[in-house]
Amino acid sequence: MKYTATLIAVKDMEKSKRFYRDVLGCEVICDFGANVTLTGGLSLQTLESWENFIDSEVKFGGGDAELYFEDDSLDAFVLKLESLPYIEYVHKLKEHSWGQRAVRIYDPDMHIIEVGESLSAVARRFIDGGMSVGEAAKRMDVSEDYVRSLLR
Repeated sequence: MKYTATLIAVKDMEKSKRFYRDVLGCEVICDFGANVTLTGGLSLQTLESWENFIDSEVKFGGGDAELYFEDDSLDAFVLKLESLPYIEYVHKLKEHSWGQRAVRIYDPDMHIIEVGESLSAVARRFIDGGMSVGEAAKRMDVSEDYVRSLLR
């Protein structure tokens, strides 16, 4: 068995394709109308067809999952978000206890999208800021060997 993709139901396929392209840089790989495959292993399915497949009503905005993206130019991405008037935030940029910074937004159907910096970027930011490998490891709550591997 092999995991191959994540599929989410969307109310307006064209609006969703624009959002994922313009905000997150995803490109359409295959467009079958009711089903669209984007780069990164994400597929969009029209709400009507998805409800027909599962014989059930879909409820949006449950907040029980997220799509996770990484961007090592997180500050530039946050500036981009601030320039887009239609972005609705779960929360603006924040730093987690292990040092990784992230922002969470909603897509047009209230799916949560997280964009965070990679752990390699976190380690690099700490080292460039004057921390030793040991200090970065302690701050990130990981081993020194792991920090060294992130810096390679």
